[in-house]
Amino acid sequence: MTEKKRDPENQHAEAVEELQQAANASVGAGDAANLAGESPAEAESDPLQELREENAMLKDRILRAMAETENLRKRAEREKAEATLYAATNFARDLLSVSDSLSKALEMMSEEAREKADEATRNLVAGIELTRRELLNSFQKHGIHEVNPQDEKFDPNFHQAMFEVPGSGKPNGTVVQVVQTGYKIGERLLRPALVGVAKNAGEAKS
Repeated sequence: MTEKKRDPENQHAEAVEELQQAANASVGAGDAANLAGESPAEAESDPLQELREENAMLKDRILRAMAETENLRKRAEREKAEATLYAATNFARDLLSVSDSLSKALEMMSEEAREKADEATRNLVAGIELTRRELLNSFQKHGIHEVNPQDEKFDPNFHQAMFEVPGSGKPNGTVVQVVQTGYKIGERLLRPALVGVAKNAGEAKS
């Protein structure tokens, strides 16, 4: 018997169907491979890593808040200390005239006059000296200090020049005479020192 010939059209249809099946199989295999080798960027985020990042962020916020709170506390303490220190500024300024009067009273009596004075007068002078020392001690206790710039460089922030002294032999701008002692409270000036300042003609020309 002779083999029955296959219809060419059927053969063509079968070949197309086989190719289509092979293509589908190839695509399916590729998808499976992609799923098996999925990259970290495409994968879902790790919940544990998210918690770690959130914990680090919260820790940073807490540290910043603690640092800010500490800065606020220090600033409040500094402002409180300054307020306490400078609260008595006006009262201290009024007391400066008392210190001046005591100093002038002592300057009016020379050492020679004290030696020749009777006991009552010497006791009076000693009482004035003691009163002034106690007043100055009270000033220091409250952060008030004298500004006595004798032989120091003139500082316009704390000194007030009343006159110039030529031929003193001191460098220009040196305080050669203190007319009135100045005072400051903390770093603030209560009263400038009234001074005479050296002026050397030779240095002025150079």
